[in-house]
Amino acid sequence: MPSEAGIVHVIDDDEALRDSLTFLLRTAGLEVRTHASASAFLDALPGAGLLAGTDLGCLVSDVRMPGMSGIDLLRRLKELGISVPVIVVTGHGDVPLAVEAMKFGAVDFLEKPFDDEILLASVRSALRQRAGDVKRQSERAEIDSRLAALSPRERDVLDGLVAGRANKQIAFDLGISPRTVEIYRANLMDKMKAGSLSDLVRMALFAGILGQ
Repeated sequence: MPSEAGIVHVIDDDEALRDSLTFLLRTAGLEVRTHASASAFLDALPGAGLLAGTDLGCLVSDVRMPGMSGIDLLRRLKELGISVPVIVVTGHGDVPLAVEAMKFGAVDFLEKPFDDEILLASVRSALRQRAGDVKRQSERAEIDSRLAALSPRERDVLDGLVAGRANKQIAFDLGISPRTVEIYRANLMDKMKAGSLSDLVRMALFAGILGQ
């Protein structure tokens, strides 16, 4: 089972480096999985849980590897729609490649030989980022589910409320009574599980419907 902090996936064709990083990361209390190539990692994706968004981990990948490079891996992850923090490891002559990798979404790059504490700090930062991303994705999915449960008229009232209109103005715009607006408002507040109008506005903003 994944640790609470998430799994760190180490991708490198150098077995000695994989073993060294595994020891370092496990000593720091992190769960590690190693992959001898980018292709091997991609083959393991369904089992790793990344496609389902259940793995809160990050990747530590060499930028220059036989076959699929670290940059190729970043491109492939983007094609698959997988958002996961990637830290690339580079030799001295590969710094331009590492910079290119960051343009493709890598969150950090470390030049060999790197300090253990710098690596651990980078990994922990990446894990925090990933955990935040997953939390936001989960919250967005829940809000979208609540929005989908609203009736068309409740959605009309919601749009009016988040646009800052008073009940009377919403009633006038929709051609219904203020009392009916109050009923719809109470219903949508219940369905959205909003404790206040500010909660409702926050959820609307998060779902991208504010101001529409």
